[in-house]
Amino acid sequence: MGIRIGLVGYGVGGRWFHAPYIEASDACDLVGVVTRSPARIESIRDELPGVPVFGSLSELIDAGVDAVVISTPPQTRRELVLEAIGRGVAVVADKPFAPTADAGAELAAAAQQAGVLLNVFHNRRWDTDVVTARGVLASGALGDVQRLDLRFDLDEPQTLEAGPDGGLLRDLGSHVVDQALDLLGPARAVTAQLDWVDLPAGRTDASFTITLDHVSGAHSHVSATKLARIASRELRLIGTAGSYVSDFRDVQTASIFAGGRPAGRRETWGFEDEVRWGTLATAAGRVAVPSAQGDYSRFYDEFAEAVVSGGPGPVPAVGGIATLRVLDAVRRSAAEGRTVEVGAAQV
Repeated sequence: MGIRIGLVGYGVGGRWFHAPYIEASDACDLVGVVTRSPARIESIRDELPGVPVFGSLSELIDAGVDAVVISTPPQTRRELVLEAIGRGVAVVADKPFAPTADAGAELAAAAQQAGVLLNVFHNRRWDTDVVTARGVLASGALGDVQRLDLRFDLDEPQTLEAGPDGGLLRDLGSHVVDQALDLLGPARAVTAQLDWVDLPAGRTDASFTITLDHVSGAHSHVSATKLARIASRELRLIGTAGSYVSDFRDVQTASIFAGGRPAGRRETWGFEDEVRWGTLATAAGRVAVPSAQGDYSRFYDEFAEAVVSGGPGPVPAVGGIATLRVLDAVRRSAAEGRTVEVGAAQV
C-alpha cells in the first residue's frame, strides 16, 4: 500500500507526465483527479478506470490524501499550492512552480513554516540521456569537466505557450537549466539571448541560448527552440581527459505518446536503442556507452519515501528556486545585454 496521492489537473502535464508514473510507482496510490472539463473526465474514465474525479482541490483533500500534485496552468499554481500547504498536505508542484525565484521562496517558506513537504517536478533529471551522462561523470573518465553543451529543439510550434505566463524559457528552459545545474552544480553567472515572436496572445520568447558559469569553474551552454522546424537533441560533455557525446531521443515521452506505459514494465522502460548510444572518447580510444535507464517513476518512488520518512524528497523546493534564480538572471541578461550574477537559492 503506497501513499495516497491526488492529481490536480489532467491536461498535457497531468495526463502524460504525472498519471502514468504515479501509477507505475509501487510507493504511490493514485486516489483521485481534480478536473471540471467534461472531455477530460471522459479521458480519466477511459484511462484511469476506478479513479474518482473531484471538482476542487478541497474536495480531493476532504476525501483523504497524503499528497497532491499541482499540474494546472502556471497562473493558478500559487493559490493551489498554498491551499494544500494550509491543509497540511505534501505537495508536488509542476515546473516552473513560481514565476520568479522570490515567488518560489514565498511558497517554500510557507511550506517550511507549516512543516509540509514541497517538491518541484523537475522530472527531466531522470531523462535517459541525462542519467547516462551522470554515470559518465561519476566514472571519472572525462577528468576535470570543463564544459557541457545541452540542446533540446522541438518542431512543435503549436505547443508554444504564449502570453505573459508562457514562453519557451519557462517551458523547456526550466528543464534544460535544471539539467545543467544537476550535472555541473550551482551557477555563478549567466549570459543569455532570448528570441521573440509576436503572437495573438502577446510577445513571447520562442528560443534561447544560455551560457552558465558554474561555481565549479566549468561552463555550460544550453539552447532550445520550438519554431525553427528542427527536432534535434544533443548532450556533450568535455573534460581534460576526453569527451562524451550523445543524441538520444526523448525516449520516455516518445513511448508515452505511442501508447506505452511504465506500469508493469519498469524493468525495460526508458532505455535508448543501441544504435543511438553515446560515445566516450579518451586517449584509450572511442567506445559506445550503454544506455542507462531513464524512469520518471523514480521521482515518485523518492517522493513517497520522503512523505513517509520525513526526508527532503527528490527535488526539494530549494532546488526549484535555484533554477528560477537562473531563469530570472537569463531575463535580465537578455534585456540588458550583459552577464548577470546569480544569487544563492535560499528560503
